[in-house]
Amino acid sequence: MKIELLFCVEGIAMKKLLVFLKDYKKETVLAPLFKMLEAGFELFVPLVMAAVIDRGIAQSDISYVLKMGGVLVMLGLIGLTCSITAQYFAAKAAVGFSTGLKHALFEHIESLSFTEIDTLGTSTMITRMTSDANQVQNGINMVLRLFLRSPFIVFGAMVMAFTIDVKAALVFAVAIPLLSVVVFGIMMITMPLYKKVQAGLDQVLGRTRENLTGVRVIRAFHKEEQEMEAFEKSNSALTHMQLFVGKISALTNPVTYIIVNVATISLIYTGAVRVDTGYITQGEVVALVNYMSQILIELVKLANLIITITKALACANRIQSVFELHSGMEWKQPQAVGKQEEGTYSDGVSPDSGTAREMTQAGTSPYAVEFDHVGLTYQGAGAESLSDIDFKAERGQTIGIIGGTGSGKSSLVHLIPRFYDASRGSVKIDGRDVKDYGMEELRNKIGIVMQKAVLFQGTIRENLSWGKPDATTEEMNRALEISQAKEFVDTKPKGLEEPVAQGGKNLSGGQRQRLTIARAVVKQPEILILDDSASALDYATDARLRKAVREMGEGTTVFIVSQRTSSIQYADQIIVLEDGRIAGIGTHEELLQSCEVYQEIHYSQM
Repeated sequence: MKIELLFCVEGIAMKKLLVFLKDYKKETVLAPLFKMLEAGFELFVPLVMAAVIDRGIAQSDISYVLKMGGVLVMLGLIGLTCSITAQYFAAKAAVGFSTGLKHALFEHIESLSFTEIDTLGTSTMITRMTSDANQVQNGINMVLRLFLRSPFIVFGAMVMAFTIDVKAALVFAVAIPLLSVVVFGIMMITMPLYKKVQAGLDQVLGRTRENLTGVRVIRAFHKEEQEMEAFEKSNSALTHMQLFVGKISALTNPVTYIIVNVATISLIYTGAVRVDTGYITQGEVVALVNYMSQILIELVKLANLIITITKALACANRIQSVFELHSGMEWKQPQAVGKQEEGTYSDGVSPDSGTAREMTQAGTSPYAVEFDHVGLTYQGAGAESLSDIDFKAERGQTIGIIGGTGSGKSSLVHLIPRFYDASRGSVKIDGRDVKDYGMEELRNKIGIVMQKAVLFQGTIRENLSWGKPDATTEEMNRALEISQAKEFVDTKPKGLEEPVAQGGKNLSGGQRQRLTIARAVVKQPEILILDDSASALDYATDARLRKAVREMGEGTTVFIVSQRTSSIQYADQIIVLEDGRIAGIGTHEELLQSCEVYQEIHYSQM
């Protein structure tokens, strides 16, 4: 019952993933079919050997021995051809399944909001995309090759043994159930343990990723030994789990060998008695022993297959759990342009309707961004990260956001492009709630530069093209001038075609920040968010950057998140945050007169 329950629970996940085999129906039929043909030819081999012994060798008929030897060679060649063909189709189906699975999994992860990604964790998603997907691929491959072949050989050999001699074949009837109990018993124990092994692998990969990402910080603070000890602890825990489950799995082969060898001894003894009484021949005894050997080999394969299936089912369940995690954000789907009727907007409403008039009025709102008593609570958090945020930003204004570490600056600006949804209140852009926008429509209005400067492997031009795929060289150069990056790009031998290493490792921190700013500027967004993106710049470069951003365009609303008052002192409006609440709003001069938090920050820096 427990085995059936485990297979039922794990099998549901695998069944859902089998949809990725729909394009390989032919391969999933042909692979086991050719394996069955191979098994069928293999079952005839002991009978041929029995004929060789009883007739060819017993009667010294060399021509008959040679003739039957040719039959054995022919059976071997046909079986080899069937085996190679089956493995080709099985591999094609398994690799195609894995390819489709990884594409779908990556696309699904890309659709998740920041909340779900934070919940899952990066290391877990990497493990499920690589190790887990490979385990499932291997499971599919082995199932197509052996899942029908091995049971067919086992029961086929038993049936063939009964056709030779019923009394001697009773040994098979006892040995096979015993072997089944051993195999399925070990499987029942190891299945939950393999889940723990995969979870331990997540921890090891997570620590490895942290060390590779932060290797410079680790070396700067001389924490190599401490990190190695922590990694050794996690790795040792994983090793102990793997050894424990490996020891249990390793019992399969010796126990099955013991049972089969005892059965073989019983078979030889019974066969000898039956030969002595004249019921069967010596060749038939050899055939019975060969059938027992075939059963031994196939049960060992089946035991290893069960272990592989156990791992694959556990990994399939982990992958399916990602597919079942859906984004908590619902985006409005834009209507296809080709289906748009004349006299309607892209949302499918008539220009004369009340909804259309409301949209038109919203589009003429004097405010680019409005926060209406907004609160934000992260999933799993006990308290709000932002509370009662209420302000309005007019078009073309520069808004400065400042506050201590952990005051909620990044959380606030992440609500504008809807990386997170407000727990209460509303965030509006051009008079419309951000929840009323389609994803592409909303994100096209906004250019954001995150705290951490992220560049991708390629060239400078390719990185800038992320902001605007069809950007011209002139537009890119203009963006580089605004971001103060042109001065160092022009010194590069290849200019815009200069290679960028993964993560921008061949550039300094300031250069990476300026290129990420240029990437956001090149799309000419209506709203530009600079989330503490000039922290690595010197004061002179920072000042030139702020001046260029102010002069970038009259219609661009700029949000500058900074911990320097010098970076935001010329902003039209400055929002001071403390513990997720607004401590003050005003200009630099007004806040110096009225806001103690701003005064403390400013005078500590000046």
